[in-house]
Amino acid sequence: MSPHVPKHPIQIAPSVLPADFAELGNEVAALEAAGVDRIQWDVMDGQFVPNLTFGPAVIKAARPHTSLPFEAHLMVLTPDVMASEYVDAGCSRLIVHAEACLHLHRTLGHIRSLGATAAVALNPATPASAVEHVLDLVDMVLVMTVNPGFGGQAYIATMEPKIREVRTMIDAAGLGDAVDVEVDGGIAPSTVAAAAAAGANVLVAGSALYKDPAGLAHAVAELRSLATAAACG
Repeated sequence: MSPHVPKHPIQIAPSVLPADFAELGNEVAALEAAGVDRIQWDVMDGQFVPNLTFGPAVIKAARPHTSLPFEAHLMVLTPDVMASEYVDAGCSRLIVHAEACLHLHRTLGHIRSLGATAAVALNPATPASAVEHVLDLVDMVLVMTVNPGFGGQAYIATMEPKIREVRTMIDAAGLGDAVDVEVDGGIAPSTVAAAAAAGANVLVAGSALYKDPAGLAHAVAELRSLATAAACG
């Protein structure tokens, strides 16, 4: 493998939380034009996290405006009840929180039965071991680098050893080519290299993309370049 090609391809998966909610169709089209790989919808229920965001009808309305895959990050207490609606809305991957699922194995199997791929997220205080026995059911593990619920929070650098632990666990299980590691929270030009060097290859960014004075395309290209260099290092 070339030293300039990362083992796990870098993907940019923007959160649309900072977008103009009145123009979500145009916003997802603009993100596709900027070169992102997928769109992440941060779904919050006001219970698991203290905020409310996107219902399935909103996501379904945006679906015709881009060909990019959608993933729903379900920061909710009842992911089993809501899963089918988000798949019907056009989300090909559902991410559930280990902390919200009483029977995580069953929940992940239910998502897969709906025709979507399943992923599991870990809050900062949740150990990597919480996903050790469900890796065969997921195509991604999300290590939260902030506490979920709001955009614009500061990156928690002490999560980097956990990112590395999750990547090592996946590789040791022989699933390195099948399971991605995603990070979400405070990802910006100043933090993305460390996250990628620790083993993350799917990078969720929100505020950093929308605040770049040079525009979305520049922000996406910069994050991808920094992450790729770090992953190859």
